[in-house]
Amino acid sequence: MRHPRSGDSGQAFPVYITVIGGLLFLAFVYFVVAQASVLRSGGQTAADAAALAAAQDARRQLREGWREVILDPDSWGGFLQGRGYDRGAACERAAQYAHDNDAEMSDADCSDQPSGDGIEFRVHISTSGTVGKSIVPNSDRSAEATATAILEPRCFFDAPEPTPPPTTPAPTGSATPEPTPTPSPEPEPITGLVCDGVEWTIDPEDPQLPGAADLFSVRLVD
Repeated sequence: MRHPRSGDSGQAFPVYITVIGGLLFLAFVYFVVAQASVLRSGGQTAADAAALAAAQDARRQLREGWREVILDPDSWGGFLQGRGYDRGAACERAAQYAHDNDAEMSDADCSDQPSGDGIEFRVHISTSGTVGKSIVPNSDRSAEATATAILEPRCFFDAPEPTPPPTTPAPTGSATPEPTPTPSPEPEPITGLVCDGVEWTIDPEDPQLPGAADLFSVRLVD
């Protein structure tokens, strides 16, 4: 009976080592790629949340500003069209949401600009976490992501024509009658506000106002 030579097993051992090493290397690569993918996905989530937060804060500001001038319909236009918010405050809100999602952004990374019938809020963030140079040399880098949210008005105001006050004919005769004090007119309901096809009547004495989501829509754009 012939016995295998001891040299054959010695030659196979380096092959096994090479195969095992290759498998470990592939597993390591997959791990690093998966970690980078998770980091990038988290960064995009943070950017989306920050952009939406900026637009939603601007929407909140606009509704509060509108409420302050609710008895002066001539001042409604700017607020209903998306003008009259503080960009700095909206971007601060965006930065807070980015921070809550393990990302950072500066005031320069947040901008707003008109777009069609709305306002676009664009943010750029960098993740706080990194892949880590302890795993892969020269890979201690954060992920970056950009997102844009748009604030679109849903209402318009068409002020009705004012009704002229009734005229009183001048009395005849030489005697001039004493002027009759004119009572203060009761404030009339304000009409002409339409939100998504729904007409609103604002009672000055007990105003029931549309909510922020009724006044503006907020959504992410590609």
